[in-house]
Amino acid sequence: MAFPFLQLEQVTIQRNGRKLLDRVSLHIESNEQWAITGPSGSGKTVLAQVIAGRQHYSGQIIFNGTAGYHPHIVVVEQQHRFKNLSNISDFYYQQRYNASDADNALTVAEVLDLDNPNHPKRSSGIALKEIPELLHISHVLQEPLIQLSNGENKRLQIAKAILNDPQLLILDNPFIGLDTAGRTTLSHIINTLSDAGIKIILITSVPDLPDCITHVATLENGRLISAVPKTAFTPPAHHPEPGFSISDTLASALQRSSGYDFTYAIKMVNVNIQYGQRAILKDISWEVRRGERWSISGPNGAGKSTLLSLITGDNTQAYANEIYLFDQRRGSGESIWDIKRKIGYVSPEMHVYFDYTSTCFETIASGLFDTIGLFKTLTDAERTRVNQWMAIFKLEPVQHKLLSLLSAGEQRLVLLARALVKNPPLLILDEPCQGLDRVHVERFKEMINYICGKSDTTLLYVSHYKEDIPECVTHFMQIEEGKASFTEAAPPMPSLHK
Repeated sequence: MAFPFLQLEQVTIQRNGRKLLDRVSLHIESNEQWAITGPSGSGKTVLAQVIAGRQHYSGQIIFNGTAGYHPHIVVVEQQHRFKNLSNISDFYYQQRYNASDADNALTVAEVLDLDNPNHPKRSSGIALKEIPELLHISHVLQEPLIQLSNGENKRLQIAKAILNDPQLLILDNPFIGLDTAGRTTLSHIINTLSDAGIKIILITSVPDLPDCITHVATLENGRLISAVPKTAFTPPAHHPEPGFSISDTLASALQRSSGYDFTYAIKMVNVNIQYGQRAILKDISWEVRRGERWSISGPNGAGKSTLLSLITGDNTQAYANEIYLFDQRRGSGESIWDIKRKIGYVSPEMHVYFDYTSTCFETIASGLFDTIGLFKTLTDAERTRVNQWMAIFKLEPVQHKLLSLLSAGEQRLVLLARALVKNPPLLILDEPCQGLDRVHVERFKEMINYICGKSDTTLLYVSHYKEDIPECVTHFMQIEEGKASFTEAAPPMPSLHK
């Protein structure tokens, strides 16, 4: 009798009175490859951690019909951290733009260590020397880790997983943050791994299903609501409870302190950024007037994050270029805190390197002081502002929870609230909707449209997905191979902002 590769029977996890998984039962046969999908916070990552043996649970998990047997499982996390040559993992996200810190980072070749004879033999048949080419990372073998693009990082993590010769490879949202070409490349890689005999469980959004996936399981509020062949899968219609509050609370939160008087939020004149022989940005000249709303797009590695780092004060090469922020030239006496005080910012890098020992409340409050963590006592007025934004994002139920205990989607909402809490004159949102389901994406866009319709907030919005860009955006910058091109669109028709 052939047993299923994996049986989950009534698997339940309860934490602080909340069921993260509620009596989940699922059978995966040896010839099947599964995707697990569902809205933000539905329990997808928790289920992956349970299968990998990283979470305590009630119920039963049985592999190959044998109780107590556990195959070799490797999980490629949605977020990842690296160690440097000093064996320290607490990088700060500015280090990506600091040449001396990059010198202290491991290279891709050092991480993979392909000449090490202690690597396990490949049961999949994939030879060690084939891994860099298979994962499309041969060209970055000598690059320091903290200077890799998002797509290169994802492929490196999968390469490291293959080196461990897993019997089951769990990929937690590997497509997040990748451009169209990167998603296509990763789908091809996953199909190749499947053909090589590696069992895969893919946690992903519905549009990102490689050909090798045969079945789809859908979670909602910790419950398994469907488990069907991919050919029979239909995304469920969601009827969510009311989301973000576009109300008097938001209108009150948008009241800005006086003292922000400027014509140009950003002005760059022939900006060039280079690391060694590698040119990242080439002759960028760009003006952003107060109140303009810009989309910044381009493939992974094109230079978008480097461009933003010049604005947020995280890149020291800004001083070697002609850059003006809020009508003042960089290097003319302002401190990094003078710059950050006027900017609300969220990015994938900030998400990775944030202090996960802070609570939800503390994380949002830290945005008032531009710190990674809360180190000051709040005034009554500041506490009121934090409470307002928690109410707007419906985060009151998790306000005292550690950031590390929230789902990836909930963490992203907390960091978005942090970026907005001081109602800054310049809002920089770098892939702000990563980890959010479609419902939350649409509600967040509605909020940004409202904010821009009710104020003179200047907006820079970075996304690989056109459908995630708010309608208020009317200026577009495209970066490719370090060079910028510009277009404009007609202003949107008035809608809810009347």
